[in-house]
Amino acid sequence: MRKEDLRIAAGLTTNMIANMGKGKNISMETLARICEALNCDILDVIELEQDEPKHD
Repeated sequence: MRKEDLRIAAGLTTNMIANMGKGKNISMETLARICEALNCDILDVIELEQDEPKHD
């Protein structure tokens, strides 16, 4: 599926797609729309990244 196909299927704006490509935060509503369009679970489309521990 192309990004444009996903954008249309999920009812997203071009700005939403661009922000995702830039690694910016997106809303849970947007994630839910993507999951519905892809017929998948939210854990299939997100990955939790831990911050590196700070050393004093």
